[in-house]
Amino acid sequence: MAVTSGQTVTVAVEEKVAIVTIDHRPVNALDPATLQELGQVVDATAADPGVKVVLLTGAGSLAFVAGADIKAVSQITSVQQAQELSALGQAVFLKLERLKKPVIAAINGVCLGGGLELAMSCHLRISGDRVRFGQPEITLGIIPGWGGTQRLPRLIGRAKAIEWILTGDVISAQEAYRLGLVNQVVPQDQVMKVAKDLARKLASKPGVALIEALWAIEEGLRLPIEQGGAKEVEAFGRVAASEDSREGVKAFLEKRQPQFIDR
Repeated sequence: MAVTSGQTVTVAVEEKVAIVTIDHRPVNALDPATLQELGQVVDATAADPGVKVVLLTGAGSLAFVAGADIKAVSQITSVQQAQELSALGQAVFLKLERLKKPVIAAINGVCLGGGLELAMSCHLRISGDRVRFGQPEITLGIIPGWGGTQRLPRLIGRAKAIEWILTGDVISAQEAYRLGLVNQVVPQDQVMKVAKDLARKLASKPGVALIEALWAIEEGLRLPIEQGGAKEVEAFGRVAASEDSREGVKAFLEKRQPQFIDR
């Protein structure tokens, strides 16, 4: 297992899964330096052929990410500074969302504000049963600035997102699951196990199909259905011409397990 350690972000690669851990104790708050380091990690995993899936989590058991570093927010003295901080977080999270590899958030603790915005930029979310979720920025006199006003309505619907952002209410993991915000809620001490099992399951799938399916979904969500369907046609063509596609069909006909080579 290869491990790379930065100032506040560590990466461990095992079985084609990159486990990315935000380690900015005590609550893994996101300051500009941590955001920049996370962006560099996303670039590195994108370029690493030995990584097929990314698993993102927070260090310790207290928080996944409790939000933006309030000290950094308190130092803002101009509109330009505020917009620069907002743009930095949005750029990193968009880069994560558009990574051509599945990203799983293992939400092992408090997930508020910028932490929830980070989790929403991941493709799949596994939550502990005691986690609390929220966009409480309005209680500080601000609003979500790292994509929360955009991703939350897309995930849980317009009306509920408006209510949640305007009230700043915090909800349980069970309510988050009911709203479709998270994929699974599991016992708190099982979050990493379940997330790793899912990551390994995805990593066992043919790499070309993983990339193209994710690309077709993400591209299609930004387009009218006819144009999205055209993206699916493009992706299907590329997948069907792959070596893994031929192996998968052949293995099915021969009633055996396929041996994929990610080509």
